[in-house]
Amino acid sequence: MPDLVVVGSVALDTVTTPFGKVTEALGGSATYFSYSASFFAPVRVVAAVGQDFPREHLELLSRRGVDIDALTVLPDQKTFRWTGEYGFDLNEARTLDTQLNAFAAFRPELAAGHRDAPFLFLANIDPALQREVRRQMTRPLLTALDTMNFWIEGKRDALLEVLREVDVLLINDAEARMLAREPNLVKAARSIIRLGPRVVVIKRGEYGSLMVSDGEFFFTPAYPLESVFDPTGAGDTFAGGFMGYLAQRGLTDRASVRKAVVFGAVMASFAVEDFSLERLKRLEPREIEQRYAAFQSMVAFEH
Repeated sequence: MPDLVVVGSVALDTVTTPFGKVTEALGGSATYFSYSASFFAPVRVVAAVGQDFPREHLELLSRRGVDIDALTVLPDQKTFRWTGEYGFDLNEARTLDTQLNAFAAFRPELAAGHRDAPFLFLANIDPALQREVRRQMTRPLLTALDTMNFWIEGKRDALLEVLREVDVLLINDAEARMLAREPNLVKAARSIIRLGPRVVVIKRGEYGSLMVSDGEFFFTPAYPLESVFDPTGAGDTFAGGFMGYLAQRGLTDRASVRKAVVFGAVMASFAVEDFSLERLKRLEPREIEQRYAAFQSMVAFEH
């Protein structure tokens, strides 16, 4: 089964929603991504934490089968921390505090085994670092990238440069409009395709996701949930399901990419049902298959 490498953040999150609060819970883009992807394929994490990072979190990832050999503990550094809150509109977080700490000193250098991996996910980090990592790879079969409004506004030129070197961009609807400078989402998606990626997946929270490729559109609804506690990490969990499925199959054809979008939506639907990784920690493979079947039945109709 082909390997999958993720480069991103491992963090400690303090999150408040109308339904509760967690303090210094395990978070970060590489964390959510790798835990989600591990249900499908071997995944290797490239990230940095401080000396204060709890050992039980490392053990949790290892027990899940995540390769953490390249998860570096930086001496005399603290771990990246993020504090945020959500109102009843769970589609948007309000950042209260960000302490980059070890993440600010993160300069990823890939080992030989990582450079040869066929699947690479560049999680939400500085696009200049994303470009450096991409250029360290030998010849990946598929590279996907995530970004955010901070980089779109502050490092647009570097982002546009790395976009020319990746196959897939995963982005939310507000970011897609900002990147394309176009309010219409369909036009924005077409515009982003012209920037370089051959596939654009636009995540729309409770409204599902839209994939654009080669002039074709594919839409997946969000799974209807009665209990949503914490949307933190949902996008990275989506990406983990998406890339994990493709790595499991070792394929990047159109049909496989469409199924990967559905598996991304499936995994994200579980992540939001509890805080941090708590729901994913309880997740069983049979539940993934059952929810995938439920997605199929939601969109099935007779000709």
